[in-house]
Amino acid sequence: MTPDEYCQDKAARSGSSFYYSFLFLPPERRRAITALYAFCREVDDVVDEMRDAGVARTKLDWWRAEVDRMFSGAPTHPVTRALQPHADRYDISRGRLIEVIDGMQMDLEQNRYLDYTGLALYCRRAAGVVGEMASGIFGRTEPATLRYADTLGLAFQLTNIIRDVGEDARKGRVYLPIEDLQRFGVTVGEILGCRHSDRFVALMRFQTERARERYREAYALLPEIDRRAQRPGLIMSAIYSTLLEEIARDDFLVLDRRTSLTPIRKLWLAWRTWVSGRPPGFDAARRLPGGG
Repeated sequence: MTPDEYCQDKAARSGSSFYYSFLFLPPERRRAITALYAFCREVDDVVDEMRDAGVARTKLDWWRAEVDRMFSGAPTHPVTRALQPHADRYDISRGRLIEVIDGMQMDLEQNRYLDYTGLALYCRRAAGVVGEMASGIFGRTEPATLRYADTLGLAFQLTNIIRDVGEDARKGRVYLPIEDLQRFGVTVGEILGCRHSDRFVALMRFQTERARERYREAYALLPEIDRRAQRPGLIMSAIYSTLLEEIARDDFLVLDRRTSLTPIRKLWLAWRTWVSGRPPGFDAARRLPGGG
């Protein structure tokens, strides 16, 4: 199996919605984004699959060293071997790859966030910086596109957190900020015990509006000159924002189940967004004061 085949297999087996945003890219860019996605999956799996935190830290340290080897021209892992040829061409920097690893390190070191500021830092490292690297692969010409990509990554991660509240609770993790729980009178024990209530619904409505604000902010930031090139990210936005609205329509039944969209619906959203270059809510966001 070649390094590219390894990454393709990693992406396909994940079942992630990101796969749908790769479909319409030309081959070279598709190989680059697939390698970047495989890197993110590898380091994320270190935390998700390792029960021994000490072993996980050792593995993350290995990945930090592997990033250094990649940029010195001597990668050893199939993922870094696949990613290396694209690093300079698409502005995939050492610093951003290390930030992704730092985000995974945060999962090892804390399972609560006191406030949104702390959570936003985690989201930046887990998703925003990935969005920045992806925007280089898709094609960007304006500095504002970096801010768009970072903000859109934040929206994606907030959507993930909303979707996965129950799944994370079963792992002992609560990503919802403690200050927000206190504001709505929801205890950590209720989250860990997966107890649905009107107070929980009010809390989740607040989290959902925060995520919606990030989508609107991202759309307003995207320069028109880069919109066509950035369609793969907009495809992801169409899928993730639609998922967010499905969760809201289901009254936030996220404690004992995981809401998802069918593959055919994801494909439809992907095709429609590729053709139009506009995910749901895009035009309305850009008509807001300060929008693009």
